[in-house]
Amino acid sequence: MLIFYINYLIIYNLSFIENMQLKIYNSLSGEKEVFQPLLEGNIGMYVCGPTVYSNVHLGNVRTFLSFDFIYRSLQFLGYKVRYVRNITDAGHLTDDGDINNDRFIKQSRLEKLEPMEIVQKYTVDFHEVLKKFNLLPPTIEPTATGHIIEQLELTKLLVDKGFAYESNGSVYFDVLEYNARGLNYGELSHRNIEELFANTRDLDGQGEKKNPQDFALWKKASPEHIMKWPSPWGEGFPGWHLECTAMSTKYLGDQFDIHGGGMDLKFPHHECEIAQGKACNGVEPVKYWMHANMLTMNGQRMSKSTGNYILPMQLITGNNDFFEKAFHPSVLRFCFLQAHYRSVLDISNDAMLASEKGFNRLMEAVRILNTESAVEGIETSSFDLKAWKEKVYDALTDDFNSPVLISHLFEVVKFISASKLGKESISTSDFEDLKQFLNAIVFDVLGLQTIEDSNNDKLDQTLQVLIELRNQARKAKNWDLSDQIRGQLLEKGIELKDGREGTTYQLI
Repeated sequence: MLIFYINYLIIYNLSFIENMQLKIYNSLSGEKEVFQPLLEGNIGMYVCGPTVYSNVHLGNVRTFLSFDFIYRSLQFLGYKVRYVRNITDAGHLTDDGDINNDRFIKQSRLEKLEPMEIVQKYTVDFHEVLKKFNLLPPTIEPTATGHIIEQLELTKLLVDKGFAYESNGSVYFDVLEYNARGLNYGELSHRNIEELFANTRDLDGQGEKKNPQDFALWKKASPEHIMKWPSPWGEGFPGWHLECTAMSTKYLGDQFDIHGGGMDLKFPHHECEIAQGKACNGVEPVKYWMHANMLTMNGQRMSKSTGNYILPMQLITGNNDFFEKAFHPSVLRFCFLQAHYRSVLDISNDAMLASEKGFNRLMEAVRILNTESAVEGIETSSFDLKAWKEKVYDALTDDFNSPVLISHLFEVVKFISASKLGKESISTSDFEDLKQFLNAIVFDVLGLQTIEDSNNDKLDQTLQVLIELRNQARKAKNWDLSDQIRGQLLEKGIELKDGREGTTYQLI
């Protein structure tokens, strides 16, 4: 559906595209700026992905959903986007001074699994959760462990240029040396380097650093450390910040258009990325830095330690103590998009019920528009469709203002309801244009799904389970069970077909 509507809009509404002026809030400057891509019509966008040592939490989902909406909007506006979102599957140290803070090692000990089993388990969970919320996959999804060579090469380059130093088998980025050369560590988070040093506490293991604010590019591994690789400085593993510089520059170049992530990554992670990129390549690595804000619940920050915490699937299934019922993923997606990506969003039982009500109103209006036909003989509309579409584009191009966009959609919801009662009218040409445009915004840009579409996905998953059970029965030569599964599905109007590529089904 996405490609069909985007192609339609690029052709039919070319005048809107030509006059468009997209504005993006740049965290680096602290202002909205007119967006100018490095290569006309093309965008390189990198978003920091998950650290796959545990289940993806709801705040993560909000961040990734925000950038999914931005990705969809950019495509809708006619850009060709290369969207890179990484998987952190090694080297995520929360404290450079203590290698025991490696989250993968901690979780592998807790669950009694190998670290890469932890990675696989929670990468699958991440993808399954995001699929339920109808997020488009990125163009490229690289992993930290798949780019160890690139990280080693960048580390050697920084050492050769004098921006990094080896100490006891580990390599650190020299923040004071970086600033001494006229560069500015702290430019993104607007922090003063002297204040950073003054406020740094003495931590165990900091003695091998020249300065407290220096950060690890490569860490020496202890003998019992499982995830480690050979390097010129001995066996070790990469620091957290380096992987994003290695992967973003490999797939998007030394300088690219947009770098996104959660607000919590602005310092130190993104600050370190800027320093690494400038030190390696001599250019500002990113033109526009974008940060999604945090998610709270019942007016408080979500935290496991306080108990004010819920996983996405607990909200979807209703298996929790905070919400009175289960909520469809599209309702939650709609709720998230009712707040601007840069605003703090608070969810509560009342907020979810209100979002469900609004979602149902919107979907009912779309259903009416898609199932009814234009009234013949009407040449003029009582609704100014052109002006309304311009308002929609204005919302999209004003830093992807989803709440304003949604408010404009409800102007059409009201119009459709009035039209059905004969209080408003729409011409045949405007009817078809509105239908195409509204479907594009609701399904392609906002990424919403009808409940029925989601149920089709569940049907497919259920049938795949039954097909696998039948395959197991056939391997065990349990022909009675195999025939029973096939026969009962056929009675329900589902025909199984066995072929070279496996078993498929079709509805009859």
